Amino acid sequence: MSLTSLITKAIELFYIKPLRRVISQQVFRYLACGAITALLDAIWYYIIYHYIVCEEFLDLGFVVMSPHIAALCVVFPITFFTGFWLNRNVAFRVTDISSLPQLAKYALTVVGSILLNYACMKFFVEACGLWATPSKILTTAVCAIYSFLVGRYFTFRR
Repeated sequence: MSLTSLITKAIELFYIKPLRRVISQQVFRYLACGAITALLDAIWYYIIYHYIVCEEFLDLGFVVMSPHIAALCVVFPITFFTGFWLNRNVAFRVTDISSLPQLAKYALTVVGSILLNYACMKFFVEACGLWATPSKILTTAVCAIYSFLVGRYFTFRR
């Protein structure tokens, strides 16, 4: 059994009748892949921050990075490729199309998501006067919807 099949079957175990009435299978898989990616991101960040960067500033010669930013820079590519693989093979199941153009599209959508995160946080906190935490929750919801729609209709379109 392939890793893709194993992950898909594990996700399907949680796609129970009440959920089937509310969200489609593809949306459920997308949300599950996002949760898996976020969990792996947190685990990798913890390991890299505490055991690789060792909570110390990183002097690269031309710039000194704080430990939390250094860990973030190391974790980002891991999370990026994990998210791409899960979306390509589990959430949207598009394996018959060349992966390189999809990877480029995925990178473009990630940049869009980062910019949307920034714009939403600025808007909710500074323009609307909301607290930072509720603003982050709203921003996450907006970005999740954006990411799903862009993934479905642009990045992983058949």
